[in-house]
Amino acid sequence: MTKISPQIAESWKLQLVNEFQQAYFQQLKDFLLSEKKIHTIYPPGNQIFAAFNLTPFSDVKVVIIGQDPYHGAGQANGLCFSVADGIKKPPSLVNIFKEIHQDLGLNIPESGNLEHWAQQGVLLLNATLTVRAKNAGSHQKQGWEQFTDACIRKLSSERENIIFLLWGRFAQNKAALIESSKHHVLKAPHPSPFSAYSGFFGCGHFSKTNELLQQMNKPTIEWVK
Repeated sequence: MTKISPQIAESWKLQLVNEFQQAYFQQLKDFLLSEKKIHTIYPPGNQIFAAFNLTPFSDVKVVIIGQDPYHGAGQANGLCFSVADGIKKPPSLVNIFKEIHQDLGLNIPESGNLEHWAQQGVLLLNATLTVRAKNAGSHQKQGWEQFTDACIRKLSSERENIIFLLWGRFAQNKAALIESSKHHVLKAPHPSPFSAYSGFFGCGHFSKTNELLQQMNKPTIEWVK
């Protein structure tokens, strides 16, 4: 088997070295290479591991889990729920900012780029890190979920007092990977328009996260810059 060395931050590479050598990851790499030959893949190759490269392992304070990247042109930038500057905010992201406004009284920003969250220690982790253009969920069950589950397990076992924000059933199923006795797990419905009014609005997760960080004497998150 050829040695795989993804373009991922060294702090994560050290934690996940065993994953990169497993057969499933080689199969995933082969799948992506074959997909790229005939399809457009999002996000661009240099942004696939953006969540890890912007948020080093030891800096993770908060984890938000998404499902898979946006599949429209120019949307995905390697961070769950986030879009690049100048791209129209998708409905779930609009609702996230509405809740931040309701929860903390902050103005809704023009840009939907969440890189500044990542730089403050918010790991914005999609369970699947790539997608075929215009084909939602097309890269699910190809190995990415096994990899990102391993990331969550590593954070759970090697770190403590991380705040996990689990929105919707898919993300909440990941609670089984988290040692709740040493971390903080907050749950709410998904911010999608289909479920936001069922309890995402009013969940207060953004103020609760900062309250928990204050109690731990850690810098709070500047949700809107």
